[in-house]
Amino acid sequence: MSEHVVVLTGAGISAESGLSTFRDAGGLWEQVDLEDVATPEAWARNPELVRDFYNQRRHQVLAARPNAAHEALVNLENRCRVSVVTQNVDNLHERAGSSHVLHLHGSIMEARSALDPEEVIELGEQDLSPDLTCSRGHPMRPNVVWFGEAVPAMETAAQLVSRADHLLVVGSSLNVYPAASLVQFVEPGVPVSVVDPDARLHLPGARVIRKPATEGVPEWVSGFRAAFSI
Repeated sequence: MSEHVVVLTGAGISAESGLSTFRDAGGLWEQVDLEDVATPEAWARNPELVRDFYNQRRHQVLAARPNAAHEALVNLENRCRVSVVTQNVDNLHERAGSSHVLHLHGSIMEARSALDPEEVIELGEQDLSPDLTCSRGHPMRPNVVWFGEAVPAMETAAQLVSRADHLLVVGSSLNVYPAASLVQFVEPGVPVSVVDPDARLHLPGARVIRKPATEGVPEWVSGFRAAFSI
């Protein structure tokens, strides 16, 4: 149980469960202007449009199912310490069974007070609506990090990466900051692996598995367990 694997996951792992990515060709940012749905200004200007966008995204998440990559990470957790740091706002890691998941960009399954970011509720199948308010009567907004907002979980994520014995990057180009800076916290000599069919990460010494997450992650987990006889 001494080995600590930190897994950084991005949109690629959820795409194989049928969830649209944001930045790839045909992704969500080609279908809607981020300035209309993913900024504090958008919320102030047209909260109804923002609510509708995230309600639709949440319905898609509820209809999706964890895939073989999510399940392989759970299997690994059964035998060693695994910390998942995800850029995704879905809950597929949790639904697969991962017990240590840190959401860098928040969770689409939650809402928080527009006044107090510490007041958070689980939405489940409930939609965001104008009638949903916090304890002080203010509207509840999606509990996601919008463009132009700070990423509160970054410090915790950096600490996890700095304590990793192995770093695995799955389905993320790590082109989006500040998340992209996390690889800078890996200690010298710590093995780094990347699973992505279109991997463009330039990490010196990293092992690259150019396969979809549903193939590459089970392959990596199988090799890791064999190497450490776990």
